[in-house]
Amino acid sequence: MSADSLGESPGPSSGASSGASSEAADSVGLAVLDTHARYLFADRGYCRIAGEVYDGLVGSPVSPRVRPRVGSELLLAGVLADGNPRTHVTDATRCTWQRLTIDKDVVALTGIIVETRPARAAARESAPYRVSVAESSDRIGTTLDEDTTCRELVSFLSPGLADAAEVDLLLTSPPTFSPAGGDLRAIPLPGVYRAAVAGHADLLPQRPADPLGAAVRSMHGRRPVLDDRVLAVPLLAHGHVLGAVLAARTHGRFDRDDVLIVQSAVLRAATAIEHSRLYGQAQRTAVQLQQALLTEPGRPHPNLQLATRYLPSGSGTIVGGDWFETVRLHFGRTLLVMGDVMGHGVEAAVDMSSYRSTLRDVASADLPPDRVLRQLDVIISESTRRPATCLLVRVDPVRGTGAFSSAGHLPPAVFGGDGGADLVRVPVGPPLGTGLGGYEIATRELYPGDTLLLFTDGLVERRGEDIDSSLARLARVQAAPGITVDGLLDEVLGQLDAAHADDDVALMAARIRRRPASDHH
Repeated sequence: MSADSLGESPGPSSGASSGASSEAADSVGLAVLDTHARYLFADRGYCRIAGEVYDGLVGSPVSPRVRPRVGSELLLAGVLADGNPRTHVTDATRCTWQRLTIDKDVVALTGIIVETRPARAAARESAPYRVSVAESSDRIGTTLDEDTTCRELVSFLSPGLADAAEVDLLLTSPPTFSPAGGDLRAIPLPGVYRAAVAGHADLLPQRPADPLGAAVRSMHGRRPVLDDRVLAVPLLAHGHVLGAVLAARTHGRFDRDDVLIVQSAVLRAATAIEHSRLYGQAQRTAVQLQQALLTEPGRPHPNLQLATRYLPSGSGTIVGGDWFETVRLHFGRTLLVMGDVMGHGVEAAVDMSSYRSTLRDVASADLPPDRVLRQLDVIISESTRRPATCLLVRVDPVRGTGAFSSAGHLPPAVFGGDGGADLVRVPVGPPLGTGLGGYEIATRELYPGDTLLLFTDGLVERRGEDIDSSLARLARVQAAPGITVDGLLDEVLGQLDAAHADDDVALMAARIRRRPASDHH
C-alpha cells in the first residue's frame, strides 16, 4: 500500500501551504472516501471541523454544506485523476486530500482537515456566541419526550448562541396557521406556560404571553425580534402554533446567520414536540382500546371467585397485546384463558381482540384445552394475525380439578390456603399461529382454599435475568393465609414490584367457591 506523494496542485485552492509551518494547528480531523467520494471513515474531529453529522456518516456522500470547508467535487476528482494532492484553504481551516493506492490500483482518498488557531481566536473575538445548524441535529429531539426536547432546545441556544433562552408552550389546542388564508393576528391566543429556561432568566420578559404574541406576528414577514438583543421565534409544526422560543443577549445584536440558526433549531424542536404528542396520542389510544377490551371478560360460573388486573408498562413502551378471558362451559365448569400477542401498539391490541373472539367460538364446543389450542393454531396460522402465547385452564369445581394446556406460555402458580406458592408443571407447546400443533394436557387437583394465578411474562421477567430465576422469585411470594383473590393479586404485584416492570402485566386469580353443606343438600 502506498499514498501518492504530498504536494500542492496549481490553482487558487492550493495556496497557503508555504505558510503552514507558521500556523499552530489547534485541531485536526481525518476522513477516508471511496472512489465515488462516499465516506469510508471519518473521525469526530473531522466531523466537528467540517460540519458533518458523525452518526450514520459511513456510506453517504460528502454533504454540499461542507464543501466550502473541505473542497469542491472538482478538487476531489482532480486528486483521483492525476494523483496530485490538493489543499483547500479557508480563513479558518485547511484541508488536504491525497490519493491512496494498493498495487497501483486507486482505492480511496484520504483527507486531513486542520482548524487553525488564529482563525478560531479571531472568530471568538468577533462572535462570542457560536453554534452551527449541524449541531442542532445531534442535540435536539433525541427522545420522544416533550419536556426533554424543550430542555435540549434551550441548552443548545444558551450559552451557545445567547445568554438566556426559554420555551413557552400553549396550554390548549394550537391554532392553525395558513399563509394563504386569514390573518393569525386576529385569532385570540390561549394561555401559555414556560416549559424550559436556560441562562440568565432575568434577561427574558416576565410574561410568556407577550413574547408568544410577538413570535406569532413575526410569521407575517417581520424580523423575529422584540428588540436588538431579544429574538422571539414561533414553534410551528405543520401549520400549528405550539408556542414560542425566546433568546436574549447582554451584548451584540443577532445577525442574519444567528436568526437562521435559531429558526432551524426551533423548527427541529417543533417537529420533535409534535412527534412526541402524536406518539402519546397513539399510546393513549392503544391503552384505552386494550383496557376497554379487558374490562369485561366473560363471566365465570358463580361457583368460581375471580379477580383480574392489567398494568400498562411504566417504561414508556406503547401498550402490548396481553389479554385474558373466561368462558362458561357445561356442568358448572369454566375455561380460564391468559394470552400475550407478540408485539406492541394498536395492531397488537386489535389482534388480541380477534384472538378472544375466535377463542370463544372454538371453546363453545366444550373441547379439552389441548384441542382448543390445536384448532386455534390452525385458524391463526391461516390468517395474517401475529403469533401469540396462550394458557388454558379448565376448572371443574365439582371434581375439584384443573386441566392445563399451554401454547408457549409461562406456567401458572397455585397459592395454597397457607399463602405459599407452587408452580404448576404444564407441557409447553409452540405459540399459536405457527401451525405446528403438538399441545398436551396436564391435570391437577385443586384443594379447598387453593387460588390459581395466571399471568403474562411482564410480571416476572426482568432484563438480564434468567427466566428460571424470575419464576423462582414468584414461587417465593408469601401471601397471608385466607387472603381474598383481590388481595392476593395486590400482594403479588407489590412483592414483585410490577409497577416498574419492563413490559405490560396481566393477571387473573381464580378460586373455587365452596358452598355450605346445606346448599348441596
